[in-house]
Amino acid sequence: MNAPLPNSHPSVRYGQIGVLIVNLGTPDGTSYWPMRRYLKEFLSDRRVIEVNPFIWWFILNGPVLTKRPFASGEAYKSIWNKERDESPLRTITRSQTEILAKEFAGEPRIHVDWAMRYGSPSIKSRLTALQEQGCERILLVPLYPQYSAATTATVCDKAFDALKEMRWQPTLRIAPPYFDDPEHIDALVTSMKSSLDTLGFEPEVVIASFHGLPLSYFQKGDPYHCHCAKTARLMREAMGWDDKKFVQTFQSRFGKEEWLQPYTDKTIERLAKEGVKRLAVITPGFAADCVETLEEIAQEGREIFEEHGGEVFAALPCLNDSAEGMTFLSSHIRRELQGWL
Repeated sequence: MNAPLPNSHPSVRYGQIGVLIVNLGTPDGTSYWPMRRYLKEFLSDRRVIEVNPFIWWFILNGPVLTKRPFASGEAYKSIWNKERDESPLRTITRSQTEILAKEFAGEPRIHVDWAMRYGSPSIKSRLTALQEQGCERILLVPLYPQYSAATTATVCDKAFDALKEMRWQPTLRIAPPYFDDPEHIDALVTSMKSSLDTLGFEPEVVIASFHGLPLSYFQKGDPYHCHCAKTARLMREAMGWDDKKFVQTFQSRFGKEEWLQPYTDKTIERLAKEGVKRLAVITPGFAADCVETLEEIAQEGREIFEEHGGEVFAALPCLNDSAEGMTFLSSHIRRELQGWL
């Protein structure tokens, strides 16, 4: 039995456990200034852009932030959740959090929250909020199945930056990447099968498209490429397909530097030119649908395919807040909370 606090002791909350899920980020709007703020924060991250910082400052604050907010804003407008006036990524991440909160409702000490690495709500603001609720222990859950310094590591960087300013730091635990977790692979395959069953056609080829990364990052030791390759291989084996039926690619390259290959857009074009008429694309590196999946794949990918002779195209949804996706995420979190509950 705990002894009562002295009368002079300041009022504090303690003994709680926090779970903070974190995704990449989202602008607050599609107009120029919200897009510029978001892009500046994102493209100023030294984990994301490893170009000489002196040279990059002039490139970023010159042509990039002058022109790119307009193009990115148009892309976001095409997929924007107009009812809630927010990006789909924010809508889905909030829903994932609400479902997890219900899942852990039987554990009154657990508080589930969400944050974005870029944009709002910030990691710092939500870690602070959890600490103020008495969370002495916090599990940070980066929603990146495959580890990269440009994604998972920068989430950790931002979390530790926030802790540096706290007098009473909570104990922080980082959930690991889950690129080869059997439950995650099962969820991906189950979701893919369900989506394929609703198409009304059988794809000749299914592309597994992952977000790209500069080749130089891989050469410096980033394990991201290997993680993506293993996720794709395990999915391919679970489906009983070969590497002609299930093709792994990388999307979203930026700038003139060589990135991981094969490129998604070039592969879609090649397949169409080779006579493939029915194509589906799945994005198993994304935990939730976002501009890269809903605009770049579902819209731009379709246009490329049809322009070069393809006939039927489908972009399959991410796990999002689906039953199979949330079952995995809940299990993943429970496993990483072991010893705390």
